[in-house]
Amino acid sequence: MVEICALASGSNGNCYYIGNNEDAILVDAGLSFKQILRRMEDKQLDPAKVKALFITHEHGDHIRGARVTGKKLDIPVYMTDGTFKAAFRTWQPISYLPVQDNDPVRVGSLTIFPVLKSHDALEPTSFRIEHEGISIGVFTDIGEPCENVKYHLRQCHVLFLESNYDQQMLKEGPYPYYLKARIDSTVGHLSNRQAFELASEHAHPELQCIFLSHLSAENNSPELALNAFKPMERRCLVKMTDRFAASEIYTLRHQTTVSPG
Repeated sequence: MVEICALASGSNGNCYYIGNNEDAILVDAGLSFKQILRRMEDKQLDPAKVKALFITHEHGDHIRGARVTGKKLDIPVYMTDGTFKAAFRTWQPISYLPVQDNDPVRVGSLTIFPVLKSHDALEPTSFRIEHEGISIGVFTDIGEPCENVKYHLRQCHVLFLESNYDQQMLKEGPYPYYLKARIDSTVGHLSNRQAFELASEHAHPELQCIFLSHLSAENNSPELALNAFKPMERRCLVKMTDRFAASEIYTLRHQTTVSPG
């Protein structure tokens, strides 16, 4: 059994829980430890099971709570060397363990694969978490899906997948031109359309659920994101994450054969 939950997902903070009966990890700590703990308690998730924290990149909505979370839970914090060096000093954990692209990390019964990606950060990664033939992917903050991302996405039975913006809303919205260009660039974020194309073309044949993640508050809406993914509903469940509260807990209860990619 594997339980997953988006404790927070959006530009104000990101944190994802993946765990089984014995072990769990967090991916990103973009909100305070107090908020992380409160949201875990709201979903009856045991902080004592959390054995490690993995950070995707140095932007505040992904790392600002890393130092305190690592210290309070007394767990190792993993990230690339580039992420650590680029992070604000007050967000850096006291110590960290470096990860490298496609070099798996074992945390109890979980295996975590770092996946280098295209984003405007120094050495950003996504992560794929594997347990007894089941894989969960955390794929957000991706400007352009590279072959590395596509390969690991094809292994996943559940996805937290960025569906950041609606192209029309971004075009007509209040952001200055330079920020619109950054979001829409190959080192920015995935639009609803880009995320749907990525999932529909490269998802595992036994994909069970997609959680649409990291939605922009200004340039998207849950309705638009869900509408873009409506054709996927014939293949799998499509659910939303939330920036202000933890999502529902999704449970994978059976072993599934991993695709060779």
